[in-house]
Parts: sequence; C-alpha cells; structure tokens
Amino acid sequence: MTYLDTSVLAAYYCPETLSPKAEDAILRAEPPAISQLVEVELHSALARKIREGVLTKADGVRIMTQFRLHLHDAYYHRVPIEAVHYAIAGEWIGRFSTALRTLDALHLAVTFSSDAVLLTADAGLAEAARHFGVRLQFLS
Repeated sequence: MTYLDTSVLAAYYCPETLSPKAEDAILRAEPPAISQLVEVELHSALARKIREGVLTKADGVRIMTQFRLHLHDAYYHRVPIEAVHYAIAGEWIGRFSTALRTLDALHLAVTFSSDAVLLTADAGLAEAARHFGVRLQFLS
C-alpha cells in the first residue's frame, strides 16, 4: 500500500510543477491510500491557493468535486486514524530528536503501522520518515 500525503495529493489535483510526477506515482500505487487527515488538509491547501490567488473559487469547487467523485468511486483506500496512531505520533515527537510536527507525525504513524510506503514531496516529512524508519518514496 502507498500512503499519499497532502503534498502529493494537492499536486495531483492542482496544476503545479510536480503534477506530472505526482500523477504518475499515484497511478502506479497499489493501492493509493489516504486518511481523513489528508482529506482535511487538501481542503486547507485549496483554501490557501484560493486566498493567494493561485486558484479561483470555481477551480477549488471543480477540484473538490473531482476529489469527492474519486472518494465515492473508491479510487483511494481509506485508512482510519486510530488511538494507536496518536500514541505512536506522541512517542516519536516526545523523543525530541526531530522537528516533526503533530499532523506529520500522524501521517507517519498511519504509514508505519499500516506497513505502507509514504509518498511525499515534503522534504521535512521525508527526513522524519527516514529518521523513524518509515518506508518512503520522495518526489522531488
């Protein structure tokens, strides 16, 4: 399983320099997986792009409609975030050995406990994944 983080999913749905690589990687993932955290973060990423004038509101609506259709059609395997993921994330942050942020720690914990590969374009998240032994595919 390949767990997609928000940096890759946003590049897939929004036109960016990384979009072709993100699309190729997602189409090759068996299966591509996300959590509800990724879903919420995608909304946040779109809202930021609209505020910054990178996307119009109409673009945002179109992208969210496409994303919801993909969810409805089970394009993604949905991994629930459970209590054990919070415990792992807290323990890793509590080691004080990285600059790991809370939500990134949850992404890593979900990936690790699912024995998945993390697909990310976020250099900081990739560094933390390496530090904690989470399998990784880094798009750059």
